Amino acid sequence: MAKPMFDADALIEMFSQATAKQGAQLQGAVSQATLAALKGRELTLKNIKAALKSVSEAASAGAARNVLPGVDPEVLLDRAVAGMDQALLKAVEANRMALSTLVAQGADMRDKHLQKAIDDLDKMEDAMFAALKKAAGSASAPVAGAWGHVLEKMQAGGTMSGTQAAQTVEQMAEQMQGAMRSTRAASMKAAQALAESYTSMVSGVLLGLSEAMGGAAAPAPAPRSGRGAGK
Repeated sequence: MAKPMFDADALIEMFSQATAKQGAQLQGAVSQATLAALKGRELTLKNIKAALKSVSEAASAGAARNVLPGVDPEVLLDRAVAGMDQALLKAVEANRMALSTLVAQGADMRDKHLQKAIDDLDKMEDAMFAALKKAAGSASAPVAGAWGHVLEKMQAGGTMSGTQAAQTVEQMAEQMQGAMRSTRAASMKAAQALAESYTSMVSGVLLGLSEAMGGAAAPAPAPRSGRGAGK
C-alpha cells in the first residue's frame, strides 16, 4: 500500500489544539488532507478506503489529545467527517467526468472496467462508513463514544458524496442510452484502451480538480490562542 501523502502529524496537532470556533478550518484541512492522501494513487475503492482510514485515524488521535475547556470531541469529529465527505465529492465528480468522456467516445458501459467503476461508485458511501467504523473501533473513550454518535447521524442522514454518487450512476445510464440512439461512431479499440486505463484517467481528473481548488498543502498547526476560523 502506498504511503499516505498527507502530513498526519500536522493534522493530529491541529485537532489536538482546535477550539470550538475552528470548525470550518478543521473541515477544510481534512478535505485537503484526504485529497492529498488520494494523489499519486489510482482512484480505486481500495485506495479510497485506505485514504479515509488514515485521515480519520489522524483526526481521531488529535481529538483524543484535545483537553481544551469547552471542546466537544463529537463536534471535532463531525467536522472531520464533513471534510472527508467534501473530498469524496471531488472523487465522485472525477468519476462522472471520466465516465462521461468515455461514453461520448463510444465506450460500452457493459465493459468490465467501466462496470466496476460504476459498482465502486455505488459502494463509495459504504466504504466511508467502514473506514470510520475502524477509526471508532481503535479509539479510546470518550472519543469512541463520540464516534458512535457521529456514525449514527451519518447512517440516518447519509452523505453528500453518497447522494451524488447515486445520481451519477443514474446519469451514466441515461447518457449511455442517449449515446446508443445517436449516430455518433467511435473507434471501439480506442474506447477499449481508454476503459482499461480508467483508474489512471480518473486519478488525473481528481488531481486537476483538487489543484483547481487550491492544492492539498498540509495543514499548519492551529495556534493555542483560539483565533481560528469560525463555523
